[in-house]
Amino acid sequence: MMTVWAQRREELVSDCLVSPDVFNQMVDRLGEFVVPYQQAFETEAGQHPMHLYLQGLLSHLPRKNAEAIAALVDVERQVVQDFIGTALWDHRPLITVLVGEVVARLGEPDGIIAFDPSSFPKRGTHSVGVKRQWCGHRGKVDTCQVGVFMGYVCSHEHALLDFRLSLPEEWARDEPRRQDCHVPKEVRYQTRHEQCLEMLDAWGAQVPHGWVTGDDEFGRHSRFRHELRERGERYVLGVPCHTTMRDLQVPLPAYAGRGRRPKAPWPSVTAWRQALPAAAWTHLTVRDGEKGPVEIEMVKRRVQTRIERKRTGPEEWLVVTRRPLADDRTLEPKASPDATDQDARYRHHYYLTPTDGSKVVFKEPSLVELARVIKAGTCIETSFKRGKGEVGMDAYQVRTWQGWHHHMALSLLAVWFLIGEAHRGQQWTPALTLPQVRYGLSLLLLEVFRTPGTDSICRQVQRQLLRNELARFHHHRTRKCLPPRKLRREIQ
Repeated sequence: MMTVWAQRREELVSDCLVSPDVFNQMVDRLGEFVVPYQQAFETEAGQHPMHLYLQGLLSHLPRKNAEAIAALVDVERQVVQDFIGTALWDHRPLITVLVGEVVARLGEPDGIIAFDPSSFPKRGTHSVGVKRQWCGHRGKVDTCQVGVFMGYVCSHEHALLDFRLSLPEEWARDEPRRQDCHVPKEVRYQTRHEQCLEMLDAWGAQVPHGWVTGDDEFGRHSRFRHELRERGERYVLGVPCHTTMRDLQVPLPAYAGRGRRPKAPWPSVTAWRQALPAAAWTHLTVRDGEKGPVEIEMVKRRVQTRIERKRTGPEEWLVVTRRPLADDRTLEPKASPDATDQDARYRHHYYLTPTDGSKVVFKEPSLVELARVIKAGTCIETSFKRGKGEVGMDAYQVRTWQGWHHHMALSLLAVWFLIGEAHRGQQWTPALTLPQVRYGLSLLLLEVFRTPGTDSICRQVQRQLLRNELARFHHHRTRKCLPPRKLRREIQ
């Protein structure tokens, strides 16, 4: 037995040997990667520094905002800030190219489209769409912006495809704030479910998929589930633990012969789950995790739920999962405090999936298939970690509508480039992961932008001094007092 373990250890060690072919000419490939996206720009945007901004997102910078990127690539700060924050270029052509490339490389007939909101904490009140709302990043109500993202999950990879900024209703009605943040006139208030349907209608026909999934923020709204059924989409959507349901596989209570006939009970999913016998649960191994196999227990039952005005909804499958509290590895996303419940031993999640669509009856899904779709929610969470941890998706310092969308689009492109390079490098180094690719590329870019001499140092210091002095000038001018000049010291 020890020989088997020793052999496997040696195999794992050999998988970590990094060939120079992984990083050779990577910067040149980044330049080639940008070409189709540059061509997708409008003609007047051709001179914009998109490739420099992407290099900044992929660099070693701890805070990947416009000022830090401008200092790294040695261009004027205002050039980068204008390109991201105020320039009137449309990000949607870039998304069109991105979706085409993702479909060409990752597309599978049984792929999964996953919708998930992601929050971006903010301190002020002037950034577009910011308000006090549920902040999943911090697990509480806080001041933040929220984006709704559409991702794609296949058998071996996942990537974010498109996004929408969730503009609160009070923002949509506040014309002065809209003007301050350059919100286009055609933008109206949309619920997050409407934004998901808009993205699904835009890309659903182009992106091959067999399932749609999302967390309880989307599943709790019966109208959203109805719209998916009308489109013939199979879904697995989370629902809150207080959802009421009727078990269709349990016979109605017997009629006593007089009085009203007894009605079927409508317990909450939590109460229904608590009454289950231990033999009802099926044990499954979902995948191999970094700390060993990820295991889950599941139960499935045909049910009906309540819809608007407490009307009886269509038949659906209720899926309940449970995992030990001691297992802290993430499998299911959690969007709100009532997304889960727990007892002394287990944490539980609840999902609904349809029995039929508007024109088709769906085949009963297996528990293995349902577990695969539920796992896709975790993949999208991993995509957010990639974006925020590797390319500064949340490091922007822009307040405008255009700035937010520009930064998000370029962040998605940067992550997609890293995904391609990780796949390429795994030909030689099977253990290679995306963070290591980004680390190696950041060292290559550091070599590209390494300070060549004192002239470059002088330019960078001069830019910082110029910003400081102009800020001092502005503050004095608002107070109507002339700022004093700094003394030129004489060398003793």
